[in-house]
Amino acid sequence: MKLQRVVGLLALGGTAVLGYSLAEATWYRLRRVDVPVLRPGTPPLSVLHLSDAHFTAQQRRKVAWVQALARLRPDFVALTGDNFAFGDAMETALEALEPLLRFPGAFVFGSNDYYSAVRKNPLTYLAAFGGSPRTPPLRRPDLPTEAFRGVLTRAGWHDLNNARANVTLGQGGLTVDLTGLADPHLGWDKMPPPASHAAADLVIGLVHAPYRRAVQALVDDAARLVLAGHTHGGQVALPGLGALVSNTDLPLRYARGSHRWPDSDPQAPSYLEVTVGLGTSPYVPVRLAARPEAVLLRLVTS
Repeated sequence: MKLQRVVGLLALGGTAVLGYSLAEATWYRLRRVDVPVLRPGTPPLSVLHLSDAHFTAQQRRKVAWVQALARLRPDFVALTGDNFAFGDAMETALEALEPLLRFPGAFVFGSNDYYSAVRKNPLTYLAAFGGSPRTPPLRRPDLPTEAFRGVLTRAGWHDLNNARANVTLGQGGLTVDLTGLADPHLGWDKMPPPASHAAADLVIGLVHAPYRRAVQALVDDAARLVLAGHTHGGQVALPGLGALVSNTDLPLRYARGSHRWPDSDPQAPSYLEVTVGLGTSPYVPVRLAARPEAVLLRLVTS
């Protein structure tokens, strides 16, 4: 009888955790963080960072939540990939982003901007402690990547996949150089040709997956701030302990949040900001202690 009671309690506990994790996956939040990367005397700059939405056509609540972020009136929007799970969800993703396209922005893509989601054993993700880049799937890209890219660029957003751009932002008219990399998780990252940043007030780097080589390459290129997604904050984390995996080659402490780069140096001038993102695989629609988010960064003087 005692064994039956234990088994029953375990089953009840498992059901409760599953129910909570399904609910948490749609419990969106806005995380705010100050990052001291501007020169003294420079007015603050606001950057809205979005990543890993993994939209499906049915996610109307997520669409409305993302649209409402336009009320923040950011100086700049950074989109770091994995925007939609299936081809029929491109219009859903664009519907969500439409109010934000009125602001200056830039983007890089992740693997799920080229390849649709596939059903697979979630334990393969939990086993990915090594975080090695994977080879591209043995199939043709099947998402409408170029159509999506075209809408974003026609709206004035900069395509930073292995590319550079320059923007003037904020009330102070700050000159910001942008450098981006294509998805390191697929091994597609390649630094664009060198450029001088002598006239820039700030250099920002964008990359989907925060692999060590990619983050370091952007920092070596003078980026004071690197924005990334991909990790989902582990997607399933332990309360108080954090992510179980990051799906990159970085230590687990980098799976979410704002960190000096490297964080072993308290005087390091650059920061890596990793968002846990907004979505999940449509086949594993759960989050635990990794609440979905957008991030509003307030860039301030150091």
